[in-house]
Amino acid sequence: MNKPVSIIDEAGAQHDAAAASPFMNLHEIVAKARANLNQNDWDYIVGGTETETTLRRNRMALDSVALRPRVLRDVSKVDPSVEVLGRKLRLPIVLCPVGSLESFHPGGAEPVVKAAAEFGVAHMLSSVCDPGLEEVAHAAPNALRMFQLYVRGDAAWADAHVERAIENGYSAFCITVDTAHYSRRERDLAKRHVTAGRRRVQGRDFQMALDWKTVARMKSKFKIPFAIKGIGTAEDAKIALDHGVEIVYVSNHGGRQLDHGRGSTEVLPEVVEAVAGRAIIVVDGGYYRGTDIVKAIALGANLIGLGRMQCYGLAAAGQAGIVRMLEIMEDEVTRALGLLGVTSFGKLDRSYLHAAAPANAPHVFSAFPLWEHEPYRY
Repeated sequence: MNKPVSIIDEAGAQHDAAAASPFMNLHEIVAKARANLNQNDWDYIVGGTETETTLRRNRMALDSVALRPRVLRDVSKVDPSVEVLGRKLRLPIVLCPVGSLESFHPGGAEPVVKAAAEFGVAHMLSSVCDPGLEEVAHAAPNALRMFQLYVRGDAAWADAHVERAIENGYSAFCITVDTAHYSRRERDLAKRHVTAGRRRVQGRDFQMALDWKTVARMKSKFKIPFAIKGIGTAEDAKIALDHGVEIVYVSNHGGRQLDHGRGSTEVLPEVVEAVAGRAIIVVDGGYYRGTDIVKAIALGANLIGLGRMQCYGLAAAGQAGIVRMLEIMEDEVTRALGLLGVTSFGKLDRSYLHAAAPANAPHVFSAFPLWEHEPYRY
């Protein structure tokens, strides 16, 4: 794991490393991904459900939070690492579960988990992504790996997946609970395009029938840390805690399920208050920049999930693209922490945040305003 970063001493080295890469900024990775993908696969990454209001509110919630810097503090050495599930991570990031990654790179999830291991962040594998959980475990046995399941069978079917995850060294098991009904993704419907995800809908009745009894049964039978992905209220966060859930995952599926929902960052404070330190809190939904990571941690999250940003890196340059994306994000995070006047995430709290009007109109690319000048503009 890397030592704490000295912004002053390593500025030259960071510049040299960046100069050796084809990507100097995150928006260049997005542009390269757009150039590499056909329209259907591109729409799968960037699209949401129906009016895409929830998707935009993810960014609006983040862009409605301003930073309050403190000055004249020694920030010559900044350490952006964290410890989660007994593992030290270089950044508080999980490359979160994305289905059908093989649409963006022939290796599917394999280059993603290898990138997570190479850089030093967590990885959560989707059960509707190739290759399977055994192959991904073998590809990066030392990575902090978690497995996410869409339930497509009975109790024995689900239990078998938990057992396989435990046998293959996964550190946590997750079920997604915000997909009881598959949403109307109008970009695909308008083109009459059937995505790989929609082709994998066999057994959806089992997902529709999930309830808290399912969680209770699985928690009573298995000792692996359990995550619920798709929490959107303090009420459900409290119920998850009552069932012994160790990881509360705040998510609206990137704006791809319920339309007209709240942005994840808007939901986060009430969940943090409800959890009150009794579980790990993961959040995703519109997080693309280092300052986004800083805001989420200041609000009380423990890990931030990267979904679309993961896909951009993968489509741009495979494993190397994801590693480079994380390197740039680390640089952004480190500088943001230093300019706020803190040397680690442990020094952050809500006193460093302030409500503010968004400066950019919220949409899936409002975190990349310079991309407006690129040839692959959305």
